[in-house]
Amino acid sequence: MAQTIKQVMTRDPITVEPDTPIAQVARKMKDDDTGAILVTEGGKLTGIVTDRDIVVRAIAEGADPDTKIGDFMTRDPKTVTPDSPVDDAIQIARDDDVRRIPVVQDGRPAGIVSLGDLALERDEDSALADISSASQNN
Repeated sequence: MAQTIKQVMTRDPITVEPDTPIAQVARKMKDDDTGAILVTEGGKLTGIVTDRDIVVRAIAEGADPDTKIGDFMTRDPKTVTPDSPVDDAIQIARDDDVRRIPVVQDGRPAGIVSLGDLALERDEDSALADISSASQNN
């Protein structure tokens, strides 16, 4: 059983700057088949944006596709480091009701860990683990 985040995280997360237009971020999510992108300024993590943020916060509020993603991102998300115990990420997911947690090293994105990653690690027979390990639904 994995003990640290570096054993379960997805490495090399996709990043954008806060001034990136919403439409461009949505295309990156589609092209890279991801539901979360980290937002950085000068290489340092400043936020996270999910597909749900784009739909519920931006589109549903009538935002123009050229609106900057920084207006809709979650600022200063809770993070873990690659050497953090897996249990730290599980606790953040529970306490903050989040599905994805940025992994940072010296303030810079190193990866991302999802609720699915944690489910696969802790209970590979769970329904969430089954869904997370299934091939993409294209």
